[in-house]
Amino acid sequence: MLLTKLGAEEEKRDPAELEQNLENLEFQMFRMQANVKEIAKKRQILGIEQTKEEKWVIVSIVDDGHACKIMLNDCESAFRGSWDFSIQAKYEGGSTIFIGDIKGEENKGYGSICMDYLKEHAQDQNVQYIKGDLAERDFDHLDRLIHFYEKHQFDVEVDHENCSGSIVCQPHW
Repeated sequence: MLLTKLGAEEEKRDPAELEQNLENLEFQMFRMQANVKEIAKKRQILGIEQTKEEKWVIVSIVDDGHACKIMLNDCESAFRGSWDFSIQAKYEGGSTIFIGDIKGEENKGYGSICMDYLKEHAQDQNVQYIKGDLAERDFDHLDRLIHFYEKHQFDVEVDHENCSGSIVCQPHW
């Protein structure tokens, strides 16, 4: 049944659109191959994922034991030494990773991909908590942040009066 339905959907698609999609995918695969080689020279590659928009991305990490940065690079452009999205965090004691900043374009699924890898990294490092703060600079997009953190099983506390707050996640391994 499912294959029949998928086949019917493919038949409805314009052949030119299908060819363009195939060309885009092929281009991303060639770009991915080149980018993986370059990224691996400077960072540890954690994985390759597909976004909600069906774009391929490479996820990597730099971890010096005091801080870690989960980075994401798309496969639509050449790697030029910088990332397209990142979660920057530091270790606090032996039991906590504290998120300092999340940077990059929103609403592409990059944050969710990076957060999943941060949680996995926390598990690998035997870290019990992932925490962070909400600062005044976050209040222009507070609803989006609350939705994001709650989607990733964080407890979110907001002090609207002082434009501050905190996030805490105790992942269940």
